[in-house]
Amino acid sequence: MDNSLPPADELVLVDRELARLDARRSQLLARRAWLLRVLYAPASPTAPAPFPPAPGARPAAAGPRPPAADSTPRSAQNVLLTLGGTLLTIAAIAFTLVSWGSMGIGGRSVVLFAVTSAALAAPVALLRRGLASTAESVAALGLVLMVLDAYALHRVALPEADGSGYTAVAAAVLAGAWTAYGSALSRLRIPLPVAVVAGQLPLPLGVLAAGGGPTAFAWAALVTAAADGALILWTRPAAVRITAAVGATGLGGWTLLTGGWLSLTSPWSGAALLLVSAALTLYAARRLPSLAVAASAVAGLAAVAAAGGLLRPAVPADWTVPVYVLCGLALVSVGRPRPATAGDGAAEAAGRLPVGVRLGLACAGAGVAGLGVVWALPPVAVGLLGPMARTTEVWSGEHADRALASFPGTAVLVLAVTAAVLAAVPRLWARCGALALAWALLTALPVSLGLTYAATLALQLLTTAVALASAVRPGPLTRGLRRPEPAEGPGTPKPAPAAPAAPGAPGAPWGAWAPSRPRPQAPAAEPGTVLGWLAYAGGLVSVPSAVALALDVRAATFATLGALLVLLAGVAVLGTGARRVVAACAAVLTATGLVVAVAAAGGFEDHWTALALLLVPAATAAVGAKARPVALPVETTGAVVALPAFALAASRPAFLALTLALGGVIAAATAGRPERRRFGSWTAAVLFLLATWVRLAVWEVATPEAYTLPVTVPALVVGFLRRRRDREASSWTAYGPGLAATLLPSLLAAWTDPEWPRPLALGVAALVVTLLGARFRLQALLVLGGSVLALDGLHELAPYVVQAVGALPRWLPPALAGLLLLAVGATYEQRLRDARRLRDRVARMR
Repeated sequence: MDNSLPPADELVLVDRELARLDARRSQLLARRAWLLRVLYAPASPTAPAPFPPAPGARPAAAGPRPPAADSTPRSAQNVLLTLGGTLLTIAAIAFTLVSWGSMGIGGRSVVLFAVTSAALAAPVALLRRGLASTAESVAALGLVLMVLDAYALHRVALPEADGSGYTAVAAAVLAGAWTAYGSALSRLRIPLPVAVVAGQLPLPLGVLAAGGGPTAFAWAALVTAAADGALILWTRPAAVRITAAVGATGLGGWTLLTGGWLSLTSPWSGAALLLVSAALTLYAARRLPSLAVAASAVAGLAAVAAAGGLLRPAVPADWTVPVYVLCGLALVSVGRPRPATAGDGAAEAAGRLPVGVRLGLACAGAGVAGLGVVWALPPVAVGLLGPMARTTEVWSGEHADRALASFPGTAVLVLAVTAAVLAAVPRLWARCGALALAWALLTALPVSLGLTYAATLALQLLTTAVALASAVRPGPLTRGLRRPEPAEGPGTPKPAPAAPAAPGAPGAPWGAWAPSRPRPQAPAAEPGTVLGWLAYAGGLVSVPSAVALALDVRAATFATLGALLVLLAGVAVLGTGARRVVAACAAVLTATGLVVAVAAAGGFEDHWTALALLLVPAATAAVGAKARPVALPVETTGAVVALPAFALAASRPAFLALTLALGGVIAAATAGRPERRRFGSWTAAVLFLLATWVRLAVWEVATPEAYTLPVTVPALVVGFLRRRRDREASSWTAYGPGLAATLLPSLLAAWTDPEWPRPLALGVAALVVTLLGARFRLQALLVLGGSVLALDGLHELAPYVVQAVGALPRWLPPALAGLLLLAVGATYEQRLRDARRLRDRVARMR
């Protein structure tokens, strides 16, 4: 199809579009003129309108534009000046390095003095004319020329001088000269930061020139970093302070690393260096509140490293980490805020420290203690996971005769001291850390002390019992703990809100004219809940380790499983919420292990063990009828336990049928409760059916109807009862599954059966189903029965049809097919209406 317009109509559309584009261009030009006027208009008391004029309004006449300043526009000018200064610098370097030798000493001196003097004097005149950016570029060139002058002086006049020493002296002279130059021309921003950069070199390079070692170099770097700190504290230009901060960070970091290394090789030298560094950093932290936390944390780490380095040679090797941890904990006590009392100098000193400094010191000490705790974790991991690394059979007794591993006992000391310190802090996070460390201490204690098998197992059971008891009754854990602030309620007095600033006023928030809506705050978690869950998690983690350890000895296995079953059942009874549910499920699994252990001790075969395992789902079904809060998870866990019972009985089909039948009995008993009726009845039906099929397979029954009729008959009965209650229920829902369960497998068997009884019986049954469907207007019966009847009849008549077609002349089948097509074509409309009526009738059936 051709959808193009006639030329005249298309011309009209093109003209309209061009007119619209012209109007839009005029609007954009007016907007551009207004923006230019706002940008380049002279300053006046009357501010420009806050909003642009309407797109169609005529712009007012713009006044004369003032001459552009030297720094306008800044971006383009700065790029040009930077490129120019860079090119001049490259030219000066090339001249100094390449063309210097072609001139005499007089010419060299004249050229250097003239060019450097001109480059340093030009910014004075440029600043008077207001050309600040140009003055900056020329001043930068002058500073580079001064460096080249120093290099040229070394090459010509002092070639024998040591490179490091000469560089140190030259850097000091340049730093002083640039400081004086930048102070005289205060409008220049480059000289003073460059002077700070040059000032980083004299002392470290002077020490290297004098042959000083790492210690002397570190002291020189520390003095330079202290000078940088003084510049940060007592200078005003931001560029100078930022440059000094970078230098102090680099040199101070090198000093601290050197001090840490010296504390391991030369404790007294390293301690002196670290303590002086810590004092200077702490002073800077007190004077700079914005950096108080970070600087005081660095100072605290340096102090801990110094103290630990002094104490380390006096203690055995196993006590090295505990010494550092104790120093860190002492630092935490210094940084912790506490009320000052008379006669307590430490408390008064701590009270005078700013909050940021105390926080940084506490963080440093906590970090050292945290590293110590990490060092002490391997015994915890071995105590928890070691029993699971089994290489021998169960109840062999081999692991009971030897310890799991050997670790230094100081690891337990680190855990104990850290837990005690955290327990003394009345905060929830500290109490949680203390609880976790106490659990880790009890877990690592047998490994670190090399306890016997019985003591190790008893300690693990004790740890589990204490943790589960704390989960049920977490009250003692919260004793002395500060409660969270209560949420504001209807009766809580609220402070009067401050008057909001006017929109657009300084300090007014964005969108201050919009009504503010209070943000909902999440309620704070109860300390008892948090600590209870933490203790509960520790107890549950200890359970598998205790069970794995108990598998070495038969008596220990029964004692441990029994004790755990009592503990978990107690939590399930006394606990609340999700902890109760988890404990109940864990108790079911523990009971399962106990049943398996009894079967193994009695020498039961697998199929007898399967029957014994059915005691667990039977018990959970009985408990579920009484314990409503945990009924569903307990019964679900019991049902899961039944699955390995079926798997164990699979080796003996007769016992598998019995096991499935007993499972069906348990499910049927569960279905007696109203809330389990649907699930229990269906589960029981499935299990009984599977038991029947397994029994038929044991009897070597090959007839498919023996397997399908036990499904069809109950399904049809259930469908009939449902249709009686609900006349609107579909026949496919009521009768479809039951009929399909027998008709379809029997149809497949009939097509492969060479005998006549099965197809005849199937045809009679399908005919009866079809007639019933037509009589009672049931769609499922009519469709399924008719389809099976047709396919069964086709299977039976197919040999005779083939034989008859083979006896007819070759031309007769095509002729008959042609006549059939002609008859259908002649009455096509009538046949179509008949098919539609048949479809509607079938669709109206239920």
